[in-house]
Amino acid sequence: MDSTRRRADAADNRARIIRAAREVIANAEEVKLNAIAKQAGVGQGTLYRHFPTREDLLAEVYREDVGELVAAAPALLAEHEPLTALARWFDRVVDYAQVKRGVFAAVEASVWQDLSAHSLGPIGDALTTFLDAGKADGTIRPDIDARDVILLIGYLTRLEQAEWDTRARHLLHVVLDGLRGRE
Repeated sequence: MDSTRRRADAADNRARIIRAAREVIANAEEVKLNAIAKQAGVGQGTLYRHFPTREDLLAEVYREDVGELVAAAPALLAEHEPLTALARWFDRVVDYAQVKRGVFAAVEASVWQDLSAHSLGPIGDALTTFLDAGKADGTIRPDIDARDVILLIGYLTRLEQAEWDTRARHLLHVVLDGLRGRE
């Protein structure tokens, strides 16, 4: 196998490991690396070559989710009016928050503090993009800033797994209603 093909295989293995980890984090009580390797269709050696520790893997899943969440903001605003775009982004926030809960539960406090600090800036910037667009067209209240929204959606970390499906999106819609501009 030539080196280009090997690199492509390695990149594919890495992506499959991250996808499998995201699914395990979102759906399992305990994050086990052997279960992730099996679900990804790779051996444990391959998993450990890409991610030497559990924290390395979980941190990468979290970073990718933050990146995808932030990248979605301009695309959603290009396709929808600001309030609708924010509502659709909130739907993505629910999925992100579920993985975030799993990651934070599975890593040590020092690791999650670093991850949390890494995400607040980009997520705040994405929220500011939505809020500024909504303020400009009058659909979002002028007295709201990104920090307000981050504090409001922080409740997602308090939901029990058993109530996640019934409450997470509903409560984000309640937050969204509170952001609406006064008519």
